[in-house]
Amino acid sequence: MLVYAHPDHRLHNPSEPHRFGGVLLPPAETAARADRILSALSRLEAVEVVCPPSLDEQDLLLVHEPDYLEFLRGAHSRWRAATGAPADGEAVAYIRPLPGTPWRSPTHVDAQLGVYSNDVDPILEGTWPAALSAAASAVAAARSVHGGRDAAYALSRPPGHHAGPATFGGYCYLNNTALAAAWLAARGARVAIVDVDTHHGNGTQAVFWNRGDVLTVSIHGDPEVHFPFFTGFAEETGEGEGLGANLNLPLPSGSGWAGYAPALESAREAVITFGADVLVVALGVDTHVTDGVLALGEEDYPLLGQALRIGLPTVIIQEGGYGEGVLEHAVPAVLAAFS
Repeated sequence: MLVYAHPDHRLHNPSEPHRFGGVLLPPAETAARADRILSALSRLEAVEVVCPPSLDEQDLLLVHEPDYLEFLRGAHSRWRAATGAPADGEAVAYIRPLPGTPWRSPTHVDAQLGVYSNDVDPILEGTWPAALSAAASAVAAARSVHGGRDAAYALSRPPGHHAGPATFGGYCYLNNTALAAAWLAARGARVAIVDVDTHHGNGTQAVFWNRGDVLTVSIHGDPEVHFPFFTGFAEETGEGEGLGANLNLPLPSGSGWAGYAPALESAREAVITFGADVLVVALGVDTHVTDGVLALGEEDYPLLGQALRIGLPTVIIQEGGYGEGVLEHAVPAVLAAFS
């Protein structure tokens, strides 16, 4: 398996605790995640790890709005200048526009944080270069598959599937999965995305909502009670040219392999019916029972890898997964079974 990974992911390494479930917890999405995966992959046979080339930033416009990219690039330095915060400070939104009334597009960075953020994620001094490195890995994997490889894996971090065209959230700043798919579609491919992260890929759905050339499928925990809450329901099927090209397969909390496997089969059938000629997999392994949404066990990840083998050229993009020992087992298990 060809693996793309970039050391610049470490430039985004949040440390400030945040409140979750009424208690302050350390951040879950840190630089250690990718390092743990990379260390585990080094023990597999036939794994080639490559640093991706620099990204052509024009490719970001395939997915993201220009004003959002301009904001994200300069947000931390502007925030420091406006607030006197130190270089290691973490910029977080604390005010958002009121719905139901007109509001003026703001120029102050504190207000812009509330416009472009849909969560409580911080922007650090190194967030932009780290996000670029994650996107570069995704595009490099897509380019490899477009060039004739059967499969490639992008160890993209920060993850991406919760980033919308003009918003960041859910630990995600640039939508790596959507970018890989859009890059391939721009070159004439008919692309299917299968997102197996435990949370709905709301950003990816938003990117392709009105497009019929990219199928988006997401298998995830019930959004009635799980992040991102507002989207991910079965009735969401796309609009305009995208009508019918969006499939959500929400599962009850605590679903194990017995409930997950039929959803995977539905996803496979949708990809085949769509007539995709390339597959992009958003690989989250926070489906593990210890992450508290779904309840897959260690023995299920090889089965997941086998099920994702649909006979199409495949780009695999890393999304979520956090628990101690889970990343180290689950990601290699999926990739080994897939390849």
